[in-house]
Amino acid sequence: MLLFPIVVVTLQPQSGIIVTVKREITTHTLDNGLSLVHLPSDRPVAWLGLAIDAGSRDEDDNELGLAHFVEHTLFKGTRRRRAWHINSRMERVGGELNAYTTKETTMLYSVFPTRHLDRAFDLIADLVTDSQFPAAELEREREVVLEEAASYLDSPADAVFDDFEDILFAGSRLGHNILGSEPCLRRLGTDDCRRFLARFYTPRRMTLYCLGDYKPDRVIKLAKRYFGAMTDRNDVRTMQRVMPPLTRPDRVERVLGLHQAHTIVGTRVGGMHSDDRFAMALLNNILGGPGMNSLLNVELRERRGLVYSVESSVTAYTDCGAWMAYLGCERDKLDKALAIIGRVVAELAGTTLPARRLDAYKKQYCGQLLVASDNTEAVVLGAGRALLYDGCISTLAQSIDAINAVTAEQLRQAAQQLTFPNCTFLTLH
Repeated sequence: MLLFPIVVVTLQPQSGIIVTVKREITTHTLDNGLSLVHLPSDRPVAWLGLAIDAGSRDEDDNELGLAHFVEHTLFKGTRRRRAWHINSRMERVGGELNAYTTKETTMLYSVFPTRHLDRAFDLIADLVTDSQFPAAELEREREVVLEEAASYLDSPADAVFDDFEDILFAGSRLGHNILGSEPCLRRLGTDDCRRFLARFYTPRRMTLYCLGDYKPDRVIKLAKRYFGAMTDRNDVRTMQRVMPPLTRPDRVERVLGLHQAHTIVGTRVGGMHSDDRFAMALLNNILGGPGMNSLLNVELRERRGLVYSVESSVTAYTDCGAWMAYLGCERDKLDKALAIIGRVVAELAGTTLPARRLDAYKKQYCGQLLVASDNTEAVVLGAGRALLYDGCISTLAQSIDAINAVTAEQLRQAAQQLTFPNCTFLTLH
């Protein structure tokens, strides 16, 4: 059992962010390799879930969409429960059961009144160890998933992100939509879902996360009871993902008859363990983070009124990542808007920020991290992912220290990666 400090953070006008230790996070690994993390809480609501190292990146070419389809159909029946019993098991006590899929991870979790921890353990373990994927239920859910895919395509502001990654990661399993293709989805059946569950929903590819007012020993005891008998059916950690090949920068324009042009400009960057990840995170926040004072929002919307929205993001996978800036505007304003983005990035890449300006950016970003730490869902799910991929939990204090350690030169080097000669452009209009 390992203990990590949970911190209490306060803001003081003169000295900035002050961090003090209040209580501890517990991590533990069962004999079968399943890792777990418990975050203490004094609230009457608890969280329990699994972070599973399986996503659309892990699908074969003939099963595109299977990871997401399995996430949907996990709830459709086990040997002990039918779909209706699964859906109502936590709801009957006021709780919720939910899941989602990304390109590398599936998250399965429940939020519930604290006294129902045993009920949540029992249900979640039943789903990942004994889901049967009955054919009749799969047929009904297949239509739901196809409708989800169709509705997603009706929202170009969302679809452009997946289309962009398809281009940026072309030739790899990162380069296809999580929702999959209709021909593949039509073919998927019970045996496909069971094989995927056997391949990836195994102890060494999963992390159990829990937040609640419990003693750590109780959480560990329940984990052993409900998950201790699970075994890896193959040497799952030898199944390595292959880093996508680098693609040449490209400009792609697709005419869909839209009123507004939806554009992504972006490029490959390092993954979740890259040395420059904190510099890139800070740079992204400066350029197009959530603040109204982000450089791109100020230059494109506030000063010139060129765009309805502009934002940027960094998506970090285990071995690579992507920086993307999105803007939505009228087609005749697009070239001017893109030129301004290029100028802003080039200025950051070509100059070293003065210390006072860099410190102001750091102070804002660290304050945003503090505010984000008040989001219970983000914190507990983030802890599960962190233990799954990093093997430990980084505290808020450690993240703040890492951001404050970024130098002006590191920020400039990060910006050089984002200059337009390195970028790919996609516009849907």
